[in-house]
Amino acid sequence: QVQLVESGGGLVQPGGSLRLSCAASGNIFSVRAMDWYRQAPGKQRELVAALTRGGSTNYADFVKGRFTISGDTAKNTVYLQMNSLKPEDTAVYYCHIRTLSRDYWGQGTQVTVSS
Repeated sequence: QVQLVESGGGLVQPGGSLRLSCAASGNIFSVRAMDWYRQAPGKQRELVAALTRGGSTNYADFVKGRFTISGDTAKNTVYLQMNSLKPEDTAVYYCHIRTLSRDYWGQGTQVTVSS
């Protein structure tokens, strides 16, 4: 059974940094991309950053220059380095793996940016 486990969330002051980690257990085949999404209260889930199998990265405009995605799609691990955090970055962050046949989601980790 495939399981994605995120860690690294927490409470941080504006301007601070956090590093999220996601590790997948179980057999996952034909990974196409590993992504981070987030969902704030009352809002839809939105893509934050993506890492493709080929190593390309994509970022939402609202995190460009502040967040960095990295990882290894062969090892099913992905990280999100978040710098210069803002209160509007407060959300539950979800790890997501997209394969040829299906998607997998983690349980989410809470990130709260507040003074």
